Amino acid sequence: MTYHTSNEEHPIDIVNIASLEELVKQRMDKGAFGYFRGGSEDEWTMKENTFAFTKKSIMPRVLRGIDQPDLRTTLWDIDLATPIIQAPSAAQGLAHEKGEVDTAKGVAAAGSIFSISTYANTTIEHAAAAAPEAPQFFQLYMSKDDGFNRFILEKAVDAGAKAIILTADSTLGGYREEDVINHFQFPLPMPNLAAYSEQSNQSDGEGKGIAEIYAAAKQALVPEDIKKIKELTNLPVFVKGIQSPEDAEVAISAGADGIWISNHGGRQLDGGPASFDVLPLVAGVVNKRVPIVFDSGVRRGEHVFKALASGADLVAIGRPVIYGLNLGGAEGVKSVFDHLNKELAITMQLAGTKTVEEIKNTNLL
Repeated sequence: MTYHTSNEEHPIDIVNIASLEELVKQRMDKGAFGYFRGGSEDEWTMKENTFAFTKKSIMPRVLRGIDQPDLRTTLWDIDLATPIIQAPSAAQGLAHEKGEVDTAKGVAAAGSIFSISTYANTTIEHAAAAAPEAPQFFQLYMSKDDGFNRFILEKAVDAGAKAIILTADSTLGGYREEDVINHFQFPLPMPNLAAYSEQSNQSDGEGKGIAEIYAAAKQALVPEDIKKIKELTNLPVFVKGIQSPEDAEVAISAGADGIWISNHGGRQLDGGPASFDVLPLVAGVVNKRVPIVFDSGVRRGEHVFKALASGADLVAIGRPVIYGLNLGGAEGVKSVFDHLNKELAITMQLAGTKTVEEIKNTNLL
């Protein structure tokens, strides 16, 4: 299989985030593009993720003396220049020759948080070294092999990860028809798997389809797994893939330090609700006990605003980062953050909000 990557690194001109998809389609191998773009089955949930934002309106305030909105915020003791962070995304070497290394650099330049996937095309330590002063998280696809879990989590701790993201909504891959049609297989090795495969029979991912990659994942995840991760790492744990208030309560009771509301960008269960539709319900149960990260379908600064006003503390983006990476490397990634920040700042001023905390107190109709 051949695919297109680029070693280009430059800012990109963005009119809107949605327009990037077509530009990337013209440059990227069909199978790789389908893997990044596609959702599961009829892609109903994927489309609803973005459409759901149109169901709520911002109630703007005026005469409040607002100018130059302040996008800065914090997570624990981590200072951030923006409430927008990067969602973990696998196999970024398909989008750009430097893959996760350039994403880490671009996210760091934006003053945000980079999260590296278990299934990255870059080792945890190399991505961390690319932006050593910036905060990074590690996203864990928990394995059936406890030895691998210990191995990969130790690597994350040694690389300075600030938190672990346990992905709970992907114990197997959703049925993604575009990958079936394209006979998609990962053409590049996943070095975090390869490092462990030297001492086991685990595959490094190269030449494997999505179902084969997920075959090693632990399918019967339980609340006790949160405690195991905390004991192995002594790091905060986010549980990613929460889509119901009940599961948020279960996760917090089991020791989760953060809730990550997500339906994997519509790539897993088709027919499930849009993430934005469940956000207020989950936020009500969480009741500020732990921070909430929200993702799925975010394409506008206005979407970021509405998510924050509905209970999120941070908003994560996935596909837009991949598209920026493909079009301009680290600078392209930063361009995506810059554009969303520009839209968010305009929305904040017109809505009468000076700070991220004021956004959280804004009423939606």
